[in-house]
Amino acid sequence: MRGDLVRKLAARGLSAGLAVLTFVVLALTGATGWGLALAIAALAAAAAERRVRAGADTVAETALIGAAILVGYERRLDAGFSLALAGTALVLLGLVLLVGPLRTAGNLEMRAANLPVRSWTPLIADQLGAALLGLLAVVTLAAALALPAAVALVASLLVAAGAGVVAVDLARRRFRPATEGSAVARALRRQQPEFLLYFSAPPGSEYQVTMWLPYLRRIGRPFLVVVREPEFLAPIAAATDAPVVYCPTLRALDEVLVPSLRVAFYVNHGAKNSHCIRFTQLTHVQLHHGDSDKAPSANPVSGIFDRIFVAGPAAIDRYTRAGVRIPAEKFVVVGRPQVESIKVRPEPEHGLAHPTVLYTPTWTGHHADADYCSLPVAEELLRRLLERDATVILRAHPYTAQNPASARQLGRLTELLVADHARTGRLHVCGTAARELTLTECVNRSDALVSDVSGVISDYLYSGKPYAVTDMGDDGAEFTGHFPLAASGYVLRRDMSNVDEVLTALLDTDPLAAERWATRRRYLGDFPADAYAEAFLTAARRELEPAKTMAASASV
Repeated sequence: MRGDLVRKLAARGLSAGLAVLTFVVLALTGATGWGLALAIAALAAAAAERRVRAGADTVAETALIGAAILVGYERRLDAGFSLALAGTALVLLGLVLLVGPLRTAGNLEMRAANLPVRSWTPLIADQLGAALLGLLAVVTLAAALALPAAVALVASLLVAAGAGVVAVDLARRRFRPATEGSAVARALRRQQPEFLLYFSAPPGSEYQVTMWLPYLRRIGRPFLVVVREPEFLAPIAAATDAPVVYCPTLRALDEVLVPSLRVAFYVNHGAKNSHCIRFTQLTHVQLHHGDSDKAPSANPVSGIFDRIFVAGPAAIDRYTRAGVRIPAEKFVVVGRPQVESIKVRPEPEHGLAHPTVLYTPTWTGHHADADYCSLPVAEELLRRLLERDATVILRAHPYTAQNPASARQLGRLTELLVADHARTGRLHVCGTAARELTLTECVNRSDALVSDVSGVISDYLYSGKPYAVTDMGDDGAEFTGHFPLAASGYVLRRDMSNVDEVLTALLDTDPLAAERWATRRRYLGDFPADAYAEAFLTAARRELEPAKTMAASASV
């Protein structure tokens, strides 16, 4: 997340700096034309900061820019005191002070997609900051053209009228709520969803939900998705026709959990999961968003759920190995349904002349003990692959760009592949092209995998094709003890001292082919390929059965 912090600080510094510079130039010098040009640049910087820093407080910058523009406007008119300009100043001051609180109040309102309800007020409140910046740009243009001050006043009053309507409606919602509940709650009671997918995560994590949506749909029961951060509403709603509801408060969550709901599914261990787990009338099921030997995959927090759906017996052993004691009856082996479309290669292929290798470096993690990222040493790996006439699919973790060092390293690898394509014509896949492919498509296109410790390995295991795992901790002989999945792969040392040996095994001899199939059953369950996802669907439907039905089936 260091890269995210750097971007936020840079955006903040640029926005504040240009606002101060604009005020200094317009208020203290006679360079009105340059000052108004700086005002436009400052407004653009403030808009950029709003994109980088969601909910950024830009009151000080906006006030400085607005004051500077009005000084420049008065100077351009050169007509002494203007009542219209004074009125514009008062309206702008009111907007500067009210936009932030109105946006905050709007963000406390429930929003929904894929439901027959419309709630425009929170959406408009969220855009009032952008509307204010647009208004200031209009006033700047009017000043630059020396238009009558009435033009600026009319434009300001129009925006103020819209803000007033929003303020009145938000006040009504807060102090005179509908006795029968919100429109969203009423619509959900009519639809009677039987389960929900609950989601809270950092920005850019929607893939954790979208990988499960097709399988939740195949359960065949009505459901909804509850998100706790507003930026997830649009992308997740675009990936499903099920209702998606943004619940900013616990009160909103209380309304959304309608009586027809029986089960809540989760895909991570987000801190806000506790807000939903408190509803004891629901059965709470952890799905996870991948299966790997990473430390977070044996999180003790899993114990708070009623059920933990895991891909195979190896996932249960992982908790035991980590010293996490969870009752055995909480675990349900369901496979990893997302791999059902992966093409299986039942027999190993030796001596591949022009192999395609998928390389999937992970990110640096939140903490040092979860940093398995191989990007710092990957350039040597890619050069050796290119020497073997390999085509490379470079698909980095979505969080990679949040670390500036990782982003630079990934950029160098991309440049290396682009240069090789120009020289040899090999059709490497990297950058945006790699992210446009699904993981399944990447697996099916490749002959072998090189990966860091991550859930990608478990998914790739289903294909039957060989894989190599990077040991970024220099664990040596203890590495496969910490990460048993690596025992069926070829371990690549951090210093790349065994890279030739590993690539020969990976792309030529493949001595671990037979062992890989045994590992596949242990990690992904022993389910028929033609109905692999049915294990998950059956287990999910079982949790949705009424208590009496479940008790009757248990007594038979």
